[in-house]
Amino acid sequence: MSAFPFDTVGFDLDGTLVDSIRDLGPAVDHALATIGRPPVAPDRVRDLVGGGSRQMLERALDLTGGPLPTDGLEALYATLLDQYEAHIADHTRPYEGCLDALDALAARGVAPAVVTNKNEHLARLLLQTLGLAGRFCTIIGGDTLGPGRAKPAPDMIVEAMARCGSARFAMVGDSTFDMRAARAAGVPAVGLSFGYADVPPEQLGADVVIDRYDQLLPALERL
Repeated sequence: MSAFPFDTVGFDLDGTLVDSIRDLGPAVDHALATIGRPPVAPDRVRDLVGGGSRQMLERALDLTGGPLPTDGLEALYATLLDQYEAHIADHTRPYEGCLDALDALAARGVAPAVVTNKNEHLARLLLQTLGLAGRFCTIIGGDTLGPGRAKPAPDMIVEAMARCGSARFAMVGDSTFDMRAARAAGVPAVGLSFGYADVPPEQLGADVVIDRYDQLLPALERL
């Protein structure tokens, strides 16, 4: 067997490793209800995801009556986070084939990393609750490195490479945030067609787009 082309593979979290919309959506609706706003229409919930929970809330506000003043937004964001943390894995599950793909990467000596715009403590809590945290060489959240350094900036990928001792890194994600971060960091990227993409899959800017997790390793081997 020839050597695998990457020693580390970075994964986005929401919409990539796990299908979390059934817990994220209700948390947003709970926050909206506290200020008398209607829930987000079910067919629009996926449009909220991408860029982290604060941007998710801001998009929900835009859809349900417009933005709030900064102090109101901060208070509502705290309400959202409290509700989400209390119900972080009620319905969230790994995507079909995800765990098999992680096992296959581990068998090839590849260290997976989590590179997500979700706040780090929430990402860790979710992965720990699902029993997945120990699979990753590092977990980096959107707030880990400080303001302005989350995806699409390259900083989180560069940090993941440093923490995992990576010389050959590839990124896997479902949004333009992931692809733009990978481009900025100078690493190849695999896009997923089944996540919460903010554009049609063919417009993500990925080196390759896959439809199922059993396509991941063959796709990586072709990069």
